[in-house]
Amino acid sequence: MRYLPLTPEDRAEMLARVGVPAVDALFADIPAGTAMTTLPDLPLAQGEWEVERALSRLAARNMAAGSVPFFLGAGAYRHHVPASVDHLIQRSEFLTSYTPYQPEIAQGTLQYLFEFQTQVAALTGMEVANASMYDGSTAAAEAVLMAHRVTKRCKALLAGNLHPHYRATIETVSRYAQDTVSALPARPDGDENLIGAIDDTVSCVVVQSPDVFGHLVDLKPIAEAAHKAGALLVAVVTEAVSLGLIEPPGAQGADIVVGEGQSLGNALNFGGPYVGLFATRLKYVRQMPGRLAGETVDAEGRRGFVLTLSTREQHIRREKATSNICTNSGLCALAFTIHLTLLGQRGLTRLAQLNHEAACDLADRLSGVPGVEVVNATFFNEFTVRLPAPAARVVDLLAARGILAGVPYSRLAPGAGLDDLLLVAATEVTTPEDRAAYAAALAETLAELCR
Repeated sequence: MRYLPLTPEDRAEMLARVGVPAVDALFADIPAGTAMTTLPDLPLAQGEWEVERALSRLAARNMAAGSVPFFLGAGAYRHHVPASVDHLIQRSEFLTSYTPYQPEIAQGTLQYLFEFQTQVAALTGMEVANASMYDGSTAAAEAVLMAHRVTKRCKALLAGNLHPHYRATIETVSRYAQDTVSALPARPDGDENLIGAIDDTVSCVVVQSPDVFGHLVDLKPIAEAAHKAGALLVAVVTEAVSLGLIEPPGAQGADIVVGEGQSLGNALNFGGPYVGLFATRLKYVRQMPGRLAGETVDAEGRRGFVLTLSTREQHIRREKATSNICTNSGLCALAFTIHLTLLGQRGLTRLAQLNHEAACDLADRLSGVPGVEVVNATFFNEFTVRLPAPAARVVDLLAARGILAGVPYSRLAPGAGLDDLLLVAATEVTTPEDRAAYAAALAETLAELCR
């Protein structure tokens, strides 16, 4: 039986109440030429086993990340995730306890959220962190909105070397909030004059370190200039493992730190789900979006946990909400916490060292390939190379050789005129043999292209 709950009269009444003549008017904001006018060229119906076979054929065309030398990064990194992490998060008490709507009976969930917050605050060098957000880019957009609330200004200044996807997310949210975004042009050499663009109209300065090209950024002078102008510094970290070696943004003067926590406990999985990190100073805690789990004692003096400062729309009146993000990435946050707990402080530092050593070795190998220039003076586990040919073309040719060589910057920012730049990442899972094979294949491919 088909389920058609609305009669033509119902539809007409709804359209009249909304104030539009027809359903098509509800889609007026879709740009002309982009809406589909016919059904897609797909079978209307197939049996279950037929669908499985068709999808299996499609899946077989993919090159799995673990099957070949893998050097992709640009905000999503391949790290080893211990089997114990997946085993623990799949226990039913974790997997099915989606969100603590009744905090008094969700002590386990609240406790691991509290531990997660503690770890994120320690990693970032901040005083307080929330119970996670969807991903790094939406956390960055929420940080900008928070800065507007704190400073009573509505203009964000974005570093040119901020990840283009993060910039696009901030611009999208700001456009519908009717806020202003000023984004500087990308500088692959890392030489941005960000301080010169800060004035007393800016609510916040958004800086990524390591930036999208891999450069490490000294946040201290930027923070000083921002504070002098009455603005906040928002620090973005897309590679959480880097915090095992690099001075935390909080120690460098950041007011809000946001980032992507995928690197710890969460494997690559076709773009998600991920886990957004959000930390700030205690004095701004009531403007922080999302939810906060707190520690307390019960009537008998026993340690307990509560959901506190839940300033989202599902908990308080809409006009008082600091965010419309409706939940946290609970299971991904748990995976992050388990992995980081297994590592410990010394383990995280050692993991970060392994990443940096692998990247240094790869940079040395690639810089020895004729025509290849490493543009970075500093980097953690990711850097940028300039090639004598379009990077996207080189990546395709190396993929045919069984090597996933990196992310062309042109894929992140089409039309930017930086088609010769390739972002390359090396983590603890790239072996010396992988790195040697990459350098050899790149040399052969460029020799063929440049004949």
